[in-house]
Amino acid sequence: MRWWIGILALLVPALAQSFEVVSGEARYRVREQLVQIGIADAVGTTKAVKGEVRLQGGQATGSFTVDLRELKSDQARRDNYLRQNTLETDRFPTASFRPKRVEGLPNPLPQGGKFPVKVVGDLTIRDVTQEVVWEGEVEFSGQEARVLLRTEFPFERFGLVQPRVPILLSVENRIRLEVDLVLRRK
Repeated sequence: MRWWIGILALLVPALAQSFEVVSGEARYRVREQLVQIGIADAVGTTKAVKGEVRLQGGQATGSFTVDLRELKSDQARRDNYLRQNTLETDRFPTASFRPKRVEGLPNPLPQGGKFPVKVVGDLTIRDVTQEVVWEGEVEFSGQEARVLLRTEFPFERFGLVQPRVPILLSVENRIRLEVDLVLRRK
């Protein structure tokens, strides 16, 4: 019976691993056409990302939060418009993601190596929650994992209104989100 307890003690930590964000950046990208400039990607970034995840097999639990009030692009006018109109950050200051499944990782989790992954979970922006799939890769290095993920969707999926201001000729109806996180095993 003792040997059975010893085997379980070795297997349980290998099957379930918890990670927390030690650093990261979240970005949005939206293609826009500006008067006198042409077509370009509007990119806003923030390092105000926190969260943790517990992985066990292909299942995931946890939560990640991005402070949308900290998003900054190369234009303060764009940032103010997004905060006041599109995202309404006075009412909804954060976006959150609750992972449910991770596809592509070996079990038990390795100490090293790079793996393509899909992460499925619930994304909440403003007061709308939708299941989304993020694609990217995870690179393990000892106690840390670098996670690069991206997803995209139309504005209306989360009840967001496409920006419409005089200097904009058009805004593509597609938001691309990207995260670049460093996670540490707990």
